[in-house]
Amino acid sequence: VQLQASGGGLVQAGGSLRLSCVASGRIFSIDAVGWCRQAPGKERELVAAVISGGKRNYAHSVKGRFTISRDNANNMVYLQMTSLKPEDTAVYFCNARVTVYGGSVLVTDDYWGQGTLVTVSS
Repeated sequence: VQLQASGGGLVQAGGSLRLSCVASGRIFSIDAVGWCRQAPGKERELVAAVISGGKRNYAHSVKGRFTISRDNANNMVYLQMTSLKPEDTAVYFCNARVTVYGGSVLVTDDYWGQGTLVTVSS
């Protein structure tokens, strides 16, 4: 399974960006998807996730500004980011818990995309 993230870039404070992530491979199902970010010198943190049943979780720092959504038919997940702040500057990674066809069995594992850089200027 490969996760390919895109959509990062340079934006001014108050602006918006939409990140996209597509999963490809021998996918049986995508059980949960999310976005994490890592700023320079800081630990990776969860930004938003959609878990089984469609429940959405957000980091306190992005609630009301970011929206996560998924397109199950196309194995896509999006992160709509609005009212961006300089402190949102980070590399954003998509991740997913995916069940794949493993020969005669199904195998569930966690996968990560390569990251896309978001830079918010003040």
